[in-house]
Amino acid sequence: MTPPNSPPPFSLRGIAVPAFGPALLFSTGQGAILPVVALSAVQLGASVAVAALTVTLIGLGSWFFNLPASMITLKFGERWSIVGAAAAGALALLAAGVSLVIGNGLWLLAVAMAVVGMAAAVFSLARQKYLTEAVPVEFRARALSTLGGVSRIGVFIGPFIGAAAIAFVGISGAYWVGVAGMAAAAVLAVTVPDLVAVDGADPNDTRPEPTLRGVAVSHAGIFLTAGIGILLLSALRASRQVVIPLWAGHLGLDPTHASLVYGLSGAIDMLVFYPAGKVMDRRGRQWVAIPSTLIMGVALVLIPLTAGFTSLLLVALLIGFGNGISSGLVMTLGADFSPNRGRGQFLGLWRFMADAGSTGGPVLLSAVTAVASLGAGVTATGVLGFAAAGVFAVVLPRLRHRSNF
Repeated sequence: MTPPNSPPPFSLRGIAVPAFGPALLFSTGQGAILPVVALSAVQLGASVAVAALTVTLIGLGSWFFNLPASMITLKFGERWSIVGAAAAGALALLAAGVSLVIGNGLWLLAVAMAVVGMAAAVFSLARQKYLTEAVPVEFRARALSTLGGVSRIGVFIGPFIGAAAIAFVGISGAYWVGVAGMAAAAVLAVTVPDLVAVDGADPNDTRPEPTLRGVAVSHAGIFLTAGIGILLLSALRASRQVVIPLWAGHLGLDPTHASLVYGLSGAIDMLVFYPAGKVMDRRGRQWVAIPSTLIMGVALVLIPLTAGFTSLLLVALLIGFGNGISSGLVMTLGADFSPNRGRGQFLGLWRFMADAGSTGGPVLLSAVTAVASLGAGVTATGVLGFAAAGVFAVVLPRLRHRSNF
């Protein structure tokens, strides 16, 4: 029987708006502009190569700003870091929209995309730390898988809202949608009540915060074992986003069919994040980490064997399922291994490794394709899945979080 003055039992539904609302709005704003960044750069006079680089600046900005993001979160706290990052993203997208209006602002667009990436790094790290400390460990994987799933939903619906705006005001409409989404995320983060920390640092601990270097050294064993698995998983995920459209073009599919394959794979991706989080909470992280990477690895190795729309669709759905069940895995493992003191620094380093994998995966695909063939490049990325599964199979059963996940 529950004591009369005890707090109500924890419920994810009870924290849905403060925990996941800003993430949905921020990712919707980001998703609205992703399909049009390259087109915007071309419209401003960029070559195809420069247009591709402009898109890449979002990822590079996020990757290189992960470590400063940990310092920002430490200085200003999770809530105000989230607010500031969303506001900075909104201002950057406003500048990008203005660059299209004036018609001579390629450099402004490029700088804006880098700032969007930096804002995303701060927002994501602060949101992850916020949930890690506010959610009991027995609900952690479900909370962080839901965060990952909500972000994917936002990126999925954002382009449709952006397309509707483009129909009325032209390509700049996508940026106005982005501004609205990120500004709304900032406003919501300001107005909703704070979550109560259940797993934070001791407020009576007067010792100085550990440095990034200190955290890196003291947790080197984690970064060089589980961190390598996260790097491989991130490379696998990033590669699969490039592989599907490239192989669709290789097969001669028209843009409509190629988009359908990609879209349906993404839809499957969004449907399975919560059950996967529940499995991780109840059975252990390896019950998702190993199957998800194996499934994606097998599916990518099968892609060069596909010969048409139907076979490619089936394999793409398998990739979507494997990626979907891994939703939140990177954040969950980062939360599991992060210390109470120096959590922000640890998560900054963790996310830096993950983003390094996200950048390196497509580079590996490109390099092998240039040397051999597209089929060989796709197979090489599939091997990353088997390597990640091997790392997780060896590492996760041996490494134990202080709460014994």
